Amino acid sequence: MPKIDLNAIPHRTGSTYPAPHNAGFEKRRTQQLGKSAGLTQFGANLVTLAPGGMASQRHWHQNQDEFLVVVAGELVQIDDHGETVLRPGDCCAYPAGDETCHHIVNKSDANGSFVVVGTHTPAETAWYSDIDMKVAVTNGHYAFTKKDGSAF
Repeated sequence: MPKIDLNAIPHRTGSTYPAPHNAGFEKRRTQQLGKSAGLTQFGANLVTLAPGGMASQRHWHQNQDEFLVVVAGELVQIDDHGETVLRPGDCCAYPAGDETCHHIVNKSDANGSFVVVGTHTPAETAWYSDIDMKVAVTNGHYAFTKKDGSAF
């Protein structure tokens, strides 16, 4: 199995969320590990959050599982049950269809990183608890709308 050269994978910053929900993501940097290695059945990304950064808006997935493992720093999972500090080696799992909304933030003074792995499905819907937004994904095309389906 070939080793993945992290230096050869471009970093992405920002967010694909529509305005105003895309604000505040300049402190998030992602590298698409799985895609760069030719994987198609699941995604694997290395996410680095600078102090004050967040990985996503709080959300849950109807059809896709998510799993993450912290690899550096100290991060905080915020979900419907409260806040949980995460350190290297700590793992989180979010089964498809579990309506517990979650996201990861960095409340520390140093960068923190995690690897997140998620299922690829032909269609997906994700819901965002704190804002009036959902996303429908079909064959890689993202359609962000309000929860009732109306446009922003």
